[in-house]
Amino acid sequence: MVAAVVAEGLVRRYGPVPALDGLDLTIERGGVCALLGPNGAGKTTAIRVLATLTVPDAGRATVLGHDVVREAGLVRRSIGLAGQHAAVDDDLTGRENLRILGRMHHLGRRGAARRADELLERFELADAADRLVKTWSGGMRRRLDLIASVVVAPPVLFLDEPTTGLDPRSRTAIWATVGELVTAGSTVLLTTQYLEEADRLADDVVVIDGGRVVATGSPDALKASIGVRVEVVVAARSDLAGAAAALASWTGIEPEVDEIGLRVRLVVVGANVALPEVVRRLDAAGVTALDVGVRRPTLDEVFLSLTGNTRAAEGRAA
Repeated sequence: MVAAVVAEGLVRRYGPVPALDGLDLTIERGGVCALLGPNGAGKTTAIRVLATLTVPDAGRATVLGHDVVREAGLVRRSIGLAGQHAAVDDDLTGRENLRILGRMHHLGRRGAARRADELLERFELADAADRLVKTWSGGMRRRLDLIASVVVAPPVLFLDEPTTGLDPRSRTAIWATVGELVTAGSTVLLTTQYLEEADRLADDVVVIDGGRVVATGSPDALKASIGVRVEVVVAARSDLAGAAAALASWTGIEPEVDEIGLRVRLVVVGANVALPEVVRRLDAAGVTALDVGVRRPTLDEVFLSLTGNTRAAEGRAA
């Protein structure tokens, strides 16, 4: 089966600055892929190239097997897109916007009206549906823009920071809609600045930095790649050596010993670490522990470990 999205060596420059610098990407059909990276990493540029809005300087990309440059029309008929800025018509009402889009997607007059009413109700926009969109708040317009991209479930949906600026209830509604689209067979590629959103929605995560992919994998696999942090607080300085030895013999890793704080710390990568097992090892070594902690990393920590930190990106494209 042809992959939903393939990018090979994509390059896109803005003047002398590369927004994409040899981006390679493969997204299989079905599920949600989250594209993460610091500001200026190239996330939005990648979406724009894949959605046929920007022509790459080098490399190639396909969506459902269609080349984004040579077969741009076929690509556009296969995708939905919600960018960072509202693309609905401000001089129409919300209901009119959705009904027109529904008829453009061949739902017919009645089908388009029914689908518009359903979406407006679900996203709590029904009360404002017959007002001109230019009178709506920014958050309401954002919600309308998002539901406009899913009037008809597209085979591939690109969401560029879909929930930025939305309240928690609206974010939850967007998440539920994404889940429904995937269940119906759509493939979703989203960029987001909310890492908990990627953790919740994504089957796969692609981390890019400097216009290139630096890591791929499921959220759990990426978190496992930076390891589990184990920390033990002992009752007395005399317990430090025993705690360190017990953990070292078990994991093969030399722990860090904090004699002032009476703590022993280590990070275990690629192994399952359970709190009861740590306690059992310490008890067997005769160590009196006041506190034992096993903490798995968050996706935020994975992101920071892979990209350094959220550095300034002046002079670089988004």
